[in-house]
Amino acid sequence: MADPKSFHLSAEIHDYLVAHGSPPDDIERALIAETARLGDISRMQIAPEQGALLRTLTRLLGARSAIEVGTFTGYSALCIARGLVDGGRLLCCDVSDEWTSIGRKYWAEAGVADRIDLRIAPALDTLRALPLDANIDLAFIDADKPSYLAYFEELVPRLRQNGLLIVDNVLWSGNVVDDTMTDDNTNAIRAFNDHLAADRRVEAVMLAVSDGITLARKI
Repeated sequence: MADPKSFHLSAEIHDYLVAHGSPPDDIERALIAETARLGDISRMQIAPEQGALLRTLTRLLGARSAIEVGTFTGYSALCIARGLVDGGRLLCCDVSDEWTSIGRKYWAEAGVADRIDLRIAPALDTLRALPLDANIDLAFIDADKPSYLAYFEELVPRLRQNGLLIVDNVLWSGNVVDDTMTDDNTNAIRAFNDHLAADRRVEAVMLAVSDGITLARKI
């Protein structure tokens, strides 16, 4: 990739780390390529190393119930769904039928379409309709930044003990430490990061993977 998303990595190092993990297979590469043809908006897609991380974490948890907030063209959903145990289900929340429709054919080709329940509606409405005892194993947030805190507050009570919450874009291209950046997205991410770091319901680690990713285990 000529312009890797991974934080402060050269293109050469990024290619090396992807090649020395579990690289995307033919289905995933085809989805990445189709998304790239959308132009600049394609940067909303997670990086390949994030996809491998999501799949690995899902498998390590033995996850049966997962939720994704922000599906875009479906690459992260594909990776999570592939990591679920037999009979597992992933609930995807998004507002774009146009973008998510791209992912549907790749989910089917990978044989995981029956594991994915895509809801085209405001994510907060979908989350609030879930029972508080939903017993979710894994949740992934990668959507509109001003709503991160609201999504977090809806998801944490619904996670099981030792369930995992994963949050993308927490470094926001380094803008979180640039005092000259005061736009709504940057301020929202700063506020969310501060809130999560102080929340005693979770144990968290922030990693410099792609644009920054936080892993939070429910205590």
